[in-house]
Amino acid sequence: MSTPTRPTSTGARTGAVPSPRAEADLSAVRPFEVHVPEEELAELRRRIDATRWPTRELVADRSQGVQLATMQALARCWTTEYDWRRCEARLNALPQFVTEIDGVDVHFLHVRSRHEDALPLVMTHGWPGSVVEMLDSVGPLTDPTAHGGRAEDAFHLVLPSLPGYGFSSEPTEVGWDVGRTGRAWAELMRRLGYTRYVAQGGDVGAGVTDAMGHQSPEGLIGIHTNLLVSALGSAQPTDTEAERAAAEAITTFRTTGIGYFTEQSTRPQTIGYALLDSPVALAAWMLDHDTDAYHKISRAFVEEQPVGNLTRDHVLDNITLYWLTGTGASAARSYWESYGARAAAAASGEVPPDVTVPVGFTAFPGEIWRTPRSWAEKAYPTLNYFSEAERGGHFAAWEEPELFAAELRAAFAPLRS
Repeated sequence: MSTPTRPTSTGARTGAVPSPRAEADLSAVRPFEVHVPEEELAELRRRIDATRWPTRELVADRSQGVQLATMQALARCWTTEYDWRRCEARLNALPQFVTEIDGVDVHFLHVRSRHEDALPLVMTHGWPGSVVEMLDSVGPLTDPTAHGGRAEDAFHLVLPSLPGYGFSSEPTEVGWDVGRTGRAWAELMRRLGYTRYVAQGGDVGAGVTDAMGHQSPEGLIGIHTNLLVSALGSAQPTDTEAERAAAEAITTFRTTGIGYFTEQSTRPQTIGYALLDSPVALAAWMLDHDTDAYHKISRAFVEEQPVGNLTRDHVLDNITLYWLTGTGASAARSYWESYGARAAAAASGEVPPDVTVPVGFTAFPGEIWRTPRSWAEKAYPTLNYFSEAERGGHFAAWEEPELFAAELRAAFAPLRS
């Protein structure tokens, strides 16, 4: 008998085992494990082997998209070397749970520190990410004494999967934008008994965290992010060299790197057919995100020389999770909800309340645009921590987990009681 890969309100998928619940107890927090049937993995390999490959791109760079050599190297590794069971074991070694919030079964990892005075932290992934990209930051954040930190630097860590991503169920109605997700996270922290906590996020997770800062739910005492979400949608000053460099990076992104963003925010269902039908199409779509990450991932597969923590196995863990859970389309819809025409219409004329909690921000050198301090101060008058990291890119927690953890320790240190 197969078991669902992720809980849904419309039917079962293969692979995960949420504990049963009484229908009346919708707010119950249920233990969760991942167990993918072997036939699902065999089907994945069969589909990869059956790929109809395009001819090689006609340029020497990535200006026409993800390069054939990169994708064929990735496919070879995926079918001959990669072992999903290793990732499955890593996930099941950590406490996982599911709870229904506003009609969506939210999957999350909840790792409490052994240090009693640890600060609760809810941390949100983005696209094309998942809780997988956070796994190597769990140790440094929850057990800092084993990773160069002090006991007083510890966090109790909550890592939810965004609605429609990974093992969280798909929303069955429109309206699940970053603001609604932020309110769901506040409810999640309340259910877990946390009355005083902080929040962090990058990419879509930065949007969720920013929304939480504006919402200022009871118990939230501070936020940290590594992507300035407001920079893409509003004019920023260009008076200094750092500001001009950041503005140029945004212009480059708008002209050469925004293809996935445009498609997902306007026609997520259309791209969803390819993402659910072909694992290689899914992988190519996920790799075609930003230049810095693409070159690092391509190097890992073609040259077998990973940068930081972006190894072949770790990259394939994340892609395989999307495939096994069938979340290519539902994850894409989150862009339509939060950044598409519907989101623009919903926000027309609406001015969000000011962020009143303290804000920390870390600029990583490989980010899509490296935010200067002046922009962060303009967006967040309550900014109380700003840092420029030496290494790392858009997927900072994934690529440089130890450095990332050190940044969070420093950013939230003033907020610890």
